[in-house]
Amino acid sequence: ECVGSVKTVWSLVQGKGNGLALLRDPLLTRATKEIYTEGKTRAEITTESKEKSDALAELKKKYAEKLPEGAAPLKAAGDLGEALRGGSKKPELDKLLTEDRIETIVASISDHFAFLRFNREPVERMIEYLKKFFNPQKEGDWSLEISRGRGGSCLSHSHRTQYTFVLQSLLLWREIMGNMFALWQMTEEDLLDGSSSYRLCDTGQGLNRVQHAPRVSRAMHQILHTVQSEVGNWVGLSVVHLGDRDVPNALVFIDKYTQVPRILAPLVRTLDSLPEVYNSTPAIKTFIDTEFNGVEVLRYAIMQDFFRHGFDGSGDDGGSCIDGRLTSCWNWCSKIEKKKYFPAFLLTGFTGFDGGFSTGLGS
Repeated sequence: ECVGSVKTVWSLVQGKGNGLALLRDPLLTRATKEIYTEGKTRAEITTESKEKSDALAELKKKYAEKLPEGAAPLKAAGDLGEALRGGSKKPELDKLLTEDRIETIVASISDHFAFLRFNREPVERMIEYLKKFFNPQKEGDWSLEISRGRGGSCLSHSHRTQYTFVLQSLLLWREIMGNMFALWQMTEEDLLDGSSSYRLCDTGQGLNRVQHAPRVSRAMHQILHTVQSEVGNWVGLSVVHLGDRDVPNALVFIDKYTQVPRILAPLVRTLDSLPEVYNSTPAIKTFIDTEFNGVEVLRYAIMQDFFRHGFDGSGDDGGSCIDGRLTSCWNWCSKIEKKKYFPAFLLTGFTGFDGGFSTGLGS
């Protein structure tokens, strides 16, 4: 049997005497706090790093239990070799909350916060840009109106409707990013469910494993309901494709939404960096003034185009449904090199939407 349950912080502390006390200790918040470097001096960063290290040391001092004399060190949580051997042969030692396990707990929670920041922050920043630079009640010089058949659009929306459509999509993505860990776990449970059969089908994108995903589907409908309750009237379809030709299984679903920060982070980075790039050299300033009539006009042009044609229902299997919104964004990304403002992306260090080890907001 090569399938085992996912190890979590909760499963690691359950049944351990000091486990719940550790999770409730205010020191844990300090030990897992993310350190932001923006706008801070080296001394401030060093101080915060020391506070984190001191908090971890204090947690170990308060809660760590020692192994019996002569006992071999315990395997790390989720160790593959031990799992294949059928698990630990010394259950009495598994109840101990050792220093290594406290480190694992702290590192896991820290990773969780870092993951949420990387995934959610680009979405939140795009929501800020939408609300700051566009008004749903007033079109102004930068209308978001789209018409079917114009500029590749497959939808027709007034300025106000398109603003609402974009905002709803971004709010939905933000909620999905915040629940990504839970959705990942449900994805594994749905894929490995022995009672759930699948079939190999040609979905138009090659042979795919088509399989229902009831856990992910329930979670997605709950997320969708939360967002709909927040925004009121819903623009477009609220269909969630799962286990069909469009999204054949839960793994394809989760893979689609891991692309959200890879699309939005480079866009946010470009919009953030343009004012600084504009003032960096006289030559660049002259170029932007000549080609785009100034840096603010350039930023508006980029945002207007993205909020229009990143959400216009275009692309294969596009439309106004939940998954079609992301498909439209992919379609917009694929055409970025043909945009008049593409040189501005290159000036800010843009290399693509495919991601990589250095990809991320602020990296």
